[in-house]
Amino acid sequence: MAESEPGDINLMTPETMRAPQKTYAELRSRCPVVHSGSGVGRFGGAMLTRFEDVMWALRHPEIFSSAMDVQLALGTERPMIPQQIDPPEQTRFRKLLDPHFSRKRMMKLAPAIRAHANELIDRFYDEGECEFDSAFAIPLPCTAFLALMGLPLSDLDLFLGFKDDIIRPQKNHPDATDPTAVRAEAGKRIYAYFEDVLEERRKNPTEDFLGYLVQAEIQGDRLTHEEMLDICFLQILAGLDTVTATLGCNIAYLAENPDQRQKLLDGPELLDGAIEELLRWESPVTAVPRVLTRDVTVRGVTLKKGELVTLLLGSANTDDDEFEDAQKVDFERRANRHIAFGAGAHRCLGSHLARMELMVALEEWHKRIPHYRIKEGETPTFSPGIREALYLPLVWDPA
Repeated sequence: MAESEPGDINLMTPETMRAPQKTYAELRSRCPVVHSGSGVGRFGGAMLTRFEDVMWALRHPEIFSSAMDVQLALGTERPMIPQQIDPPEQTRFRKLLDPHFSRKRMMKLAPAIRAHANELIDRFYDEGECEFDSAFAIPLPCTAFLALMGLPLSDLDLFLGFKDDIIRPQKNHPDATDPTAVRAEAGKRIYAYFEDVLEERRKNPTEDFLGYLVQAEIQGDRLTHEEMLDICFLQILAGLDTVTATLGCNIAYLAENPDQRQKLLDGPELLDGAIEELLRWESPVTAVPRVLTRDVTVRGVTLKKGELVTLLLGSANTDDDEFEDAQKVDFERRANRHIAFGAGAHRCLGSHLARMELMVALEEWHKRIPHYRIKEGETPTFSPGIREALYLPLVWDPA
């Protein structure tokens, strides 16, 4: 039986999160199935680290369920839709939501995002330096997302506060002794905010996402008020965080690997492949939780019904058994079957939006600032769970 206790391995330290790939490899080698009680994972419970096992779990929601009775203390009163419900109920909502996040629809947003990227760069270009997270990685995708939702840009700071209080409460409340209480209070404010917005959309229909929700039907039935609230709760967390995190991971990697960055400058046609490869290698969403609906044995380790299981996407994406030269970052990698967006029924709803935003952001950044580096004497810091580069100081020589 594979070792199930990882000993001194810790995924949650800032040092590990800056470059977790070696730790992933150690986990896969020593304990491909980490049993509950080890304290390694973000969520507790057991952990799967190998690509084959994680993919199997993602494709079998009837065993590895997203419908958890306790919503991981994320401030919610009910499951977020469609992330925390399973087929067949979940399928109804995906059929409703998927068309609104289609690749064709998302590409229509690209010109506005491109213009906004340059507006942001104009603010700091002549200074020859910026803190990338706050100056670019946060405002660019967040502004695009708010436009898609039909929410006012003037409320951006409010939304960012909501999101951070839920995902990383220590960021704005370093002295808080109970992060669950911080999340609960933020959850109440999120629900209250959307109560008012949805009521306004009913009175004055619009063409944006929220206007779509209040008019949408599933098999002839309108969404209930609670269903709309539960969809909006998820959109705020996902839309305001994951692309920001991915941008920071990508730029941090390229800043510290100038030879790889030069490949993109010399061959911009490599950008699509580079985005997919950096999604694989960096895997900003490091893990997703599931709960077992029945007993199951994985690699000789017995996991029990009701047990929480963490699927370690970052480890799966760097598994040598699945990817040739997995520890090499190859922008020309073929058949890149990474699962940075998950897989199966719960594959990321916003993957087309994310890919478009990453493409536009990296194109415009490198047109304006092709050569950049980490500021001397500074060390980037990354958050656990979702690997946002919370502090990424960059410098360059203005033309």
